[in-house]
Amino acid sequence: MWLFLVLFCLSGLVIIGFYWKKSLPVPNSTQPQIVDTKPPGPSISLETNPPPRQPFNYFLVLDVEATCVEGTDLTWPNEIIEWPVVLLTWDDRDEEGHASKLKVVDEFRSYLNPSAFTDIDAAPTFPVVLESCRTFLIRNGLICPKTGDRLNTFAWVTDGPFDIRDFVIKQCFISKITLPEWLQGDVIDSRKHVYECLGQRKHGRRNHLSLNLTRQLSALSLPPFEGRQHSGIDDTRNIARILIELARRKVKLVPNLRIHTNRRWYWMGTEIGQIVEAYFPESLSVNIH
Repeated sequence: MWLFLVLFCLSGLVIIGFYWKKSLPVPNSTQPQIVDTKPPGPSISLETNPPPRQPFNYFLVLDVEATCVEGTDLTWPNEIIEWPVVLLTWDDRDEEGHASKLKVVDEFRSYLNPSAFTDIDAAPTFPVVLESCRTFLIRNGLICPKTGDRLNTFAWVTDGPFDIRDFVIKQCFISKITLPEWLQGDVIDSRKHVYECLGQRKHGRRNHLSLNLTRQLSALSLPPFEGRQHSGIDDTRNIARILIELARRKVKLVPNLRIHTNRRWYWMGTEIGQIVEAYFPESLSVNIH
């Protein structure tokens, strides 16, 4: 009797297990899949971040070429021999100033005749070149032709600190002129922005100065240098390429280099344009780079 009851209970459990197994869903390709309908969270991709507000409408990239003397440093009274400018503006700036797409709109280039020489292709003097550059700015609607006042917001851009801070200030003294108002103000050092864009702000001044144009282009994954290196206009065009890439990466392009218009060097005499030649041995030869 007990054996019969045990067998009856076991058979009942088998039957219940069979029907329970049949009631379970069988996974197959036709069964509807559960889809998460929640909206996706915010993306951290740089491509989705809004561009910053850019304070300037125009950028004037400048990379001068100047005379130099073997065995001297940047304190030498260099004279500018090439004045190249590339003008850029925004292609997508909205009413609030947000923008990330720069484009080249015009160029200016002139060679100069330094005072150490008498006839280099009959090139104009520095004051004449500045007047031609002023005409270039007027033609592009940046300054007023009568007063010279700024009609639009623009900033000068150089690769490193030397072009305006050193070469232009020295050249104005040598040429006995004051720095024009449209050339005054703090400057955008694009090389500093490249370092900050690459997350290398803390590497220090020494590394900052060692990052030349070729290395900057490579670090930003841009095609190699276009043109001839140390050609003023070619250098300037490549700096413009770097500036365009910085804007694309949503870097806020603001001045980061202070310019002191009254800066003086030891070879400057008491009168404007006076060079104390006693500081310079006659054996040193002047080269054009």
